[in-house]
Amino acid sequence: MYKANEASGSRPRWGQWQLLEKQISRDIASGTLAPGSQLPTEAEIMRRFGVGRHTVRRAIAELAEAGKVRVEQGRGTFVEEHSVIRYNIARRTRFSRNVKEQGRTPSGQPVNELEIAAPPVVAAALRIPEGSPVYMIMRRSFADDVPISLGCSYHPVSRFPNMHIRRRTGASVTDIYKDFGISDYLRHSTTIFTRLPSAEEARQLAQSQEQPVLVTQKIDVDMEGCPIAYSDVVWAGERMQFVIDNDDDAPGQGQTNEKSQERKGYD
Repeated sequence: MYKANEASGSRPRWGQWQLLEKQISRDIASGTLAPGSQLPTEAEIMRRFGVGRHTVRRAIAELAEAGKVRVEQGRGTFVEEHSVIRYNIARRTRFSRNVKEQGRTPSGQPVNELEIAAPPVVAAALRIPEGSPVYMIMRRSFADDVPISLGCSYHPVSRFPNMHIRRRTGASVTDIYKDFGISDYLRHSTTIFTRLPSAEEARQLAQSQEQPVLVTQKIDVDMEGCPIAYSDVVWAGERMQFVIDNDDDAPGQGQTNEKSQERKGYD
């Protein structure tokens, strides 16, 4: 039976739907509401929390948009059965292999492509003069059609001419690198932090704007140690778990002779 925290202190007059949404989210994360279980009816939630129908419906709508619950007409509201993705970050991290090893199907969707002047942080990461032309490619990534990340990658135009066109056709980063003589590449550094998403990020990730996201900023280098890419990726925090592993044979790492993750264009 669903037993939420019903302390009187959890019911301020302002922001009731946000508090209700967060309480149900905590119960889902803790296992109090198990995957596949049914939430109480609207009337039961209204009575238990002392809130109105609009508050309950707004909270449930936010949870459904975030992929945490599903509303089945005539049956009720159920906790989704998506498990947290364990994502390994290592020297040869590859997105599609990481997702496949979780028993999920990876996919990607282009969002935007621009040639821009490198901002200071991008120029520093790529070791190029500030203002140098770079391709900024924004993509949304999925696991089993559930959005898990929204990322911007930056590549020097001088080293990868027309890269954005190749990406648009579905070519993977790994294959494009090979066309420019880069047979293998490594993760040089990864910075991880949390923050609240923008309205657009929350929309793209199908989550509430009140839910924190995980942000990874990474630099990839060729085998000579020269930076070839800088990425800033926003992840749906409650769907991800990062594991840092320095073992070259760790799960989620693609090797140069493995093609399964290279042909889909997700890495």
